[in-house]
Amino acid sequence: MKSPISSLICLLLALLPAASAEEMLFSSSLNPCQQNNNFSATQFDVTLTPSNNSLSFSVVGVSTIQGYVRIDLKVFAYGLNVYETTINPCDDDLDGLCPMSEGQISLPTSNVDIPGDSLSQVPNIAYTVPDLDARVQAYFIRTETNESAACVEAELSNGKTVDQKGVAWTLAVMSGLALVASAITSGLGHSNTAAHVAAMALGLFSYFQAQAFIGMTGVNLPPIVASWTQNFQWSMGIIQVGFIQDIATWYQRSTGGTPSTILSSLATTSVEVQKRSVEPMMQLMKRAADGLTHQLIARSNAGSGDGSDTANSVVIHGIERVGFRAQIEITNIFMTGYIFFVIFVMFVVIGVVIFKLICELLVRMGKMKGDKFQDFRNGWTTVLKGILFRIVLIGFPQMVVLCFWEFTRNDSGAEMVLAVFTIFIMLATLAWASSKVVRLARRSIAMHKNPAYILYSDPVSLNKWGFLYVQFKATAYYFIVPVLVYVLVKGLFVALAQDNGNVQAIALVVIEAAFLILVCVMRPYMDKKTNAFNISISVINFLSAIFLLVFTEIFDQPGIVTGVMGVIFFVYNAVFSLVLLIIVLIASIVAIFAKNPDTRYQPMRDDRGSFIKSQSQLTTELDALGATARGEPKHGYYSKAGARIEDDDDSLSGGSLNPSRMQSQQTSYQGAGYTSMDASSGRHFPPSYQTKDGLASPLDNSRAGSMTSTQNRYRQPTGSPSPWQRGAGYE
Repeated sequence: MKSPISSLICLLLALLPAASAEEMLFSSSLNPCQQNNNFSATQFDVTLTPSNNSLSFSVVGVSTIQGYVRIDLKVFAYGLNVYETTINPCDDDLDGLCPMSEGQISLPTSNVDIPGDSLSQVPNIAYTVPDLDARVQAYFIRTETNESAACVEAELSNGKTVDQKGVAWTLAVMSGLALVASAITSGLGHSNTAAHVAAMALGLFSYFQAQAFIGMTGVNLPPIVASWTQNFQWSMGIIQVGFIQDIATWYQRSTGGTPSTILSSLATTSVEVQKRSVEPMMQLMKRAADGLTHQLIARSNAGSGDGSDTANSVVIHGIERVGFRAQIEITNIFMTGYIFFVIFVMFVVIGVVIFKLICELLVRMGKMKGDKFQDFRNGWTTVLKGILFRIVLIGFPQMVVLCFWEFTRNDSGAEMVLAVFTIFIMLATLAWASSKVVRLARRSIAMHKNPAYILYSDPVSLNKWGFLYVQFKATAYYFIVPVLVYVLVKGLFVALAQDNGNVQAIALVVIEAAFLILVCVMRPYMDKKTNAFNISISVINFLSAIFLLVFTEIFDQPGIVTGVMGVIFFVYNAVFSLVLLIIVLIASIVAIFAKNPDTRYQPMRDDRGSFIKSQSQLTTELDALGATARGEPKHGYYSKAGARIEDDDDSLSGGSLNPSRMQSQQTSYQGAGYTSMDASSGRHFPPSYQTKDGLASPLDNSRAGSMTSTQNRYRQPTGSPSPWQRGAGYE
């Protein structure tokens, strides 16, 4: 049974920092493992050092056991009973345990020699595998009756873990650099490259958040899985910063809440992750705690005496486990994530403003050409709006989980108000923005027989709403709707089903399977490479959901199966994360430093690049005169007059399909350089709207009949085939 684990050791060690030269096992917490327990510990430190065959321990606890006992020790590694031994306190001169008596027990640091043949029974993987899934159980057996008077359990560790701050920071920095690279590339005019880098960056970020979701579920995860997913909790705003914690605690206390004190009471409180093996006892402990801690923690009296000397045991799982591992008080988790989201928004706004000022200063000083970042400088407020919308989209999974989870917590009245307003405003914003994209695309189909025409030729629409559709091909402009529904439903199960890990795991399997099938069938992203990139992420997310279902032990599999699958989960996700990071890093570097990065990518089959470039082709005097006659400024696209294409009063609702209005709008677009009557002028006819069967938007089918006559009436004159018309029948 050791071979599946041993075969993974080399790969694991290659991904981890250098380990300590001395092998040892240690534990610093002790938890009850049977009901009617007669022994509890407020301090427990034990270290097994095989190099000198010694077991060092120090225990301070409370006992209600009287008489002589023996201690039966059992060591479990990955569900296997790998070691057993019996200790007689009288033979080993353990003061206070021979015999045992009621009251306080204090065992100073002591050393016990362990026979070499006994140590040889401990497998070598116990000293090498990170986040060791091992525990030791100690049964106090009365020698007179041979009954178990108490059972305590300690989690063993070898000091190695895959939860590394360096890994988390690297992932965060790489994601941020990819987003910055896409923004800079877009400002330099490389729209094709910018769209690809942005799509990969968003896909990478969504994968990180999916990993964080796994760690936030209420399932009892193997230690290596819990540690690995902890590396991604920064994507949910779970970041420990001292003054942020002070602000969160002050805000909660000043608004009528009661902060938890788990981290400050570790000397007298034993913290344990919920386990199926002790589930009945843990449920009793949790019910006893509800009225005392507002469902923050589960407490139980470890002793069965008069209750004068007791120790607290705290059971945590899911989001509470994530916060505790990040050294954040449970009642501060929501405010921590919320504060970091607000800080992120503020830094982005300040960064855009500073970049705008720097660009203008460099141009005035002659240090930068006037055509550099010209679109951004002329319409930076519109660009800023689009960036803020993009931030809302990125932070949507985070706020769905934290806000809906806060509804079940009610840490304070003010925090509940923040959660309600934040999540419903974000939902309304994204829903409205998505409907806006749908309306623009449908108007483009009605007027130009192509959804890409208005979506990409109008800079206001592109800069403000492009974050919702640039990663998709033109015929799948509506796919942002199922993506938002997917994130919302997934986040609701993670947030609201914290007390039932089985429900969460089953729901995630169904959700990930449905989304994977949808992506594979529709292939909605802009090209084959982007489709492959995102489909691979969906495959890994679905596979992770299956592993999560196994971790619930719903199949009653042997413990070794759960342990080995935990190690496999870490290995394949670590390799996949590394591959994604390399791909995104290379794409970002090329995007910034290559002279013409667009040559790395084939032109989109919807010819969006041609539509975008048509904005800058107003070079003739006739074009200038036409713009002046219409009352447009030089860069009128960014002015209120130039934003006419995406104004609400121009939508398909109401009287927007009035023929005279559509005719005047179409004439206006032609005069603005969007279309041309012949190829000799350097501009072209828009491509026709052609799709394969099944790829047309379901949102358009209901209006197809009513719009046919309108489309025929305003169809452009035919002539020689335009270059835009070649290959415009989207894949």
